[in-house]
Amino acid sequence: MIVCENAGLDASELITELRSEIVNGNKSAGVDVNIGTIGCMKKNGVMECMKVKYTAINSASEAAEQILRVDDIIKQAPRQREQ
Repeated sequence: MIVCENAGLDASELITELRSEIVNGNKSAGVDVNIGTIGCMKKNGVMECMKVKYTAINSASEAAEQILRVDDIIKQAPRQREQ
């Protein structure tokens, strides 16, 4: 939707058409912002490789793990200091 709006296209209409194409089995359908319609992304050379998706998921899980670690450290009782 954001891609459509940034290209100055009618996002609601194109998203409806795109969803219809995908439901009908056209898994390579996408928004062709050059001509303002739904087109074949494979034919246009727009591909998202598995490595990019894997890296994104891996980075997100590492970030979540770091947040949980920091949360555990914050929850721990403070050290007793000698006087």
